[in-house]
Amino acid sequence: MDRLILETTVTQGHISKDIQGHFSEHLGRCIYGGVYVGENSDIPNVNGMRSDVVQALRDIRIPVLRWPGGCFADEYHWKDGIGPKNTRKKMVNTHWGGVTEDNSFGTHEFMELCRQLSCDAYISGNVGSGTVQEMNEWVEYLTFDGISPMADLRRANGRENGWKVKYFGVGNEPWGCGGNMTADYYTNEYRRYQTYIRQYRPGEKILKIAAGPGTADWRWTDTLMKSAGKMLDGVSLHYYTVPGTWEHKGSALSFTREDYYVTIRKALEIEELIRLNSAVMDLYDPEKRVGLIVDEWGTWFDVEEGTNPGFLYQQNAMRDAMVAALSLNIFNRHCDRVHMANIAQLVNVLQSPILTEGDRMVCTPTYYVFKLFRDHQENELLASFLDAPEMEVCGMKLPSIQHSASIAKDGTVHVTLVNPSLDEARELEIATRDRMPEQVQGEILTGKMDDHNTFDRPSDVKDQPFTGFAVAQDGLTVTLPPLSVVHLAIR
Repeated sequence: MDRLILETTVTQGHISKDIQGHFSEHLGRCIYGGVYVGENSDIPNVNGMRSDVVQALRDIRIPVLRWPGGCFADEYHWKDGIGPKNTRKKMVNTHWGGVTEDNSFGTHEFMELCRQLSCDAYISGNVGSGTVQEMNEWVEYLTFDGISPMADLRRANGRENGWKVKYFGVGNEPWGCGGNMTADYYTNEYRRYQTYIRQYRPGEKILKIAAGPGTADWRWTDTLMKSAGKMLDGVSLHYYTVPGTWEHKGSALSFTREDYYVTIRKALEIEELIRLNSAVMDLYDPEKRVGLIVDEWGTWFDVEEGTNPGFLYQQNAMRDAMVAALSLNIFNRHCDRVHMANIAQLVNVLQSPILTEGDRMVCTPTYYVFKLFRDHQENELLASFLDAPEMEVCGMKLPSIQHSASIAKDGTVHVTLVNPSLDEARELEIATRDRMPEQVQGEILTGKMDDHNTFDRPSDVKDQPFTGFAVAQDGLTVTLPPLSVVHLAIR
């Protein structure tokens, strides 16, 4: 029998709620039709925000939301998205589908969405095609309560006081769509731009995020940390799980057993990127003040047939759920350095927790993974030791069980377990050192690898109560079905 030992009196770091963050971009139907339908829509809304989507996201305790991009951020000029909507400047979204962006969803709308979600704001500033003055004025518009040109402009647009902005990103993917810069060039630009992200609100520091690598380019991280490490609070890391090639990524629903296991293997590779970048950051920041910010992650498949290739719309199956669970467990276990992560993206784009079509909404298997993981938020990571052999499938060696464990302020131990095997159940003994379980509650998400929800069958895949455990003398025994994610709350 496999064995997991939980050291319930030994903690190894704090799991920030922001590890379960999300990402929204002006891409396809993420914003328009996804979270925003406008105040005059027949779809139930509050100030233009879809009530069904907002409630679903509140139910998984969304902690932080990144906006407006992505690649879109570096062609977004924030002043185009304020003021009366009938006078806002239109633009062409050159990155995503070549559609017209009417800027009806701008700064005020995003901050209203964050208010309804009760989540923090993560703004991505424009370095690629913007200016230092533009970024400086945006921060002033957003956060300054005194008398100034930008604060007065905000008041003229209906908002008396500024907002709290927790994170501000200085550019996005500057090595690619954000300007095709070298590490040295971007680092110098970062030093200049971040100077003008002023801290206007006492006690509400804006945390500054520098754009890090999107590949195993540790030299980029080294250049940033060496030259600007004392001027930043986080370094971003982007990683997408792509089972095929970038030209032929594969289908979200039509895939083989081997495709499934390749996807699992590639999802697990994010841990090596985290270790590599953390080791570089440790050289300059051994106290781990600077966070590694995984602000784009998730699966990326070919778009669904018949949809705009620039909209990146893909279905979402149990395979995606397994990637989400494996990734969140990895982020939890590296919470000493990973301070935030943002799945790409919120609605209707890539690995979305939610899909919409007209007035209908469906929660995907990925959504239910976030639901199973939500009780880890703001807990302390527990020291744990797993003794379970690897499985050999399709010529690959993969973990047979993967986990993370945390303890809440009330003493409840939360364990999330993943069995990625398509065929084999796993018997696991969990030893809870220094405590005898008095009460255990469980939830499970399981199914076949291509099981998914549709608008006609919205509840085929969802979380269910889990009773496949028994309390033993020094812990409990658990039976993990194939292809399953389990959450246990142990009191």
